[in-house]
Amino acid sequence: MHTYPSYIAPSGEAIVEFVRANPFAIVATSTAGAPVATHVPIVFQPGFEPQGTFVGETLWGHMGRDNPHWQLFAENPSTLLAFSTSHAYVSPSNYGFADAVPTLDYATVHLTGKVTIIEDDALSLDVVKQTVSHFESARSEPWEQSPSFPIYEKILPGIVAFTIEVETESAMFKLSQDMPADVHERVVADLTSGERKHPDVAALMRRIGVSAEAGQTDQPGI
Repeated sequence: MHTYPSYIAPSGEAIVEFVRANPFAIVATSTAGAPVATHVPIVFQPGFEPQGTFVGETLWGHMGRDNPHWQLFAENPSTLLAFSTSHAYVSPSNYGFADAVPTLDYATVHLTGKVTIIEDDALSLDVVKQTVSHFESARSEPWEQSPSFPIYEKILPGIVAFTIEVETESAMFKLSQDMPADVHERVVADLTSGERKHPDVAALMRRIGVSAEAGQTDQPGI
């Protein structure tokens, strides 16, 4: 993925937290024709805490067995994981100065690595449990899933679980951090309470803030 110096992730920890908060990824596999891509949940293993990078670490995922995508893994285990926020249109009406053009704010993380199908039923069941645990942990009152474990076991033949050993990572955090602080705040306000809300992008903008070189852009428009 091409990135611009003004829009790099502020730290490796920010990349890790971004993936934790945005675990629904595109898994893409190259073929002789067009690449094949599937949207799937990708989660950390229980107790797994990356130390500022995913490189060298292993993630878990699963998809439906009826999806033929997983059959490509044996032929080409190299895979791309793409995690992203929503895409937020930024209107020049927020800028307060002339000679302005619109743009899109967003953040994305790309991980590449080797995918391996999990053949063990018990480990596949752990992947399903951990996926549910990850999403339920974001709720104020998480659903207790243990009574449904027998149902999980019944549907297990319908899924394919897999691991991804991460080899590279790249990130683009394009969040108006190159704009002056007052402009940045107006964009945040617009994405929070304007006509087209993007609370995920606005929240990330608040955390990232503005850069020391605010006012200079690498990519001025869409």
